[in-house]
Amino acid sequence: MSPAAAARPAAAPPVPAPAPVPRSGTLDDRGVARREAVHAIAWRVRGTVKVTGEVDVGLARFAGAVSVGGPLTADRVAARGTLEVDGPVAVAGTLATDGTFRAGTTAGGRDVLAKGTTRVGGELSAVRGLTGRGTVEAAALRGSLVDLDGTIVVPGPITAGTLLAELAHGSRLGRVTARSATIRGKVPNVVEKVLQYPSEVHVDHVEADHVELAGVDVDFVRSPEVVLGRGAHVTTVEGTVVRRHPSATIGPRSRSPPPYGLRR
Repeated sequence: MSPAAAARPAAAPPVPAPAPVPRSGTLDDRGVARREAVHAIAWRVRGTVKVTGEVDVGLARFAGAVSVGGPLTADRVAARGTLEVDGPVAVAGTLATDGTFRAGTTAGGRDVLAKGTTRVGGELSAVRGLTGRGTVEAAALRGSLVDLDGTIVVPGPITAGTLLAELAHGSRLGRVTARSATIRGKVPNVVEKVLQYPSEVHVDHVEADHVELAGVDVDFVRSPEVVLGRGAHVTTVEGTVVRRHPSATIGPRSRSPPPYGLRR
């Protein structure tokens, strides 16, 4: 052995990862409470609770305001009120929220039922059905059945077996990939058409075996079966338009602002 090798200090042994904390007992928080972490078989909240670390529970029922500083892992979550999680949310069963739900990174469950205002920093996903009602903002969506109704803003990919979307003004979708996609927005009235108001529901890209559109502005569609309903506009279509409403348009179009004084 060389003198240099002899002088080299021995490598420190790897530090073993801490053992996971098992779930035990049930918790019932009422009023205002603060916890470092939660590891329980069942956890019920009626009030305001702040958890600075992680949450790992079997059944979680929230009514009030719950804030989690770390990840949330559960078998089932039913939340009414406000649920804010800085880390990822992973639910083995149903994730149901009614009120305000915010996840800093990703959120998902076997089934997801989101009502009210939902904001997810990463992907919102469901193994089976993903239902969004109200306002949904996420980086991406994924589910076997994705059913949306409201103001939906998803700049990233939407991947679904079946997509059903009833979109309010201000909605915007990125790239949609599905077996079947039905996307409808608010059809402009006569005054809006005369004043050439731009469509407030926009979709970047749709690719599916069957596509139905109405009241939306889509940049690109690729499908062997395209149905263009009332007020639909598609800039580019690759495929076959099997049915087309007289008000539906295909191709580039330019818009000029209405004359001064006609828009309030």
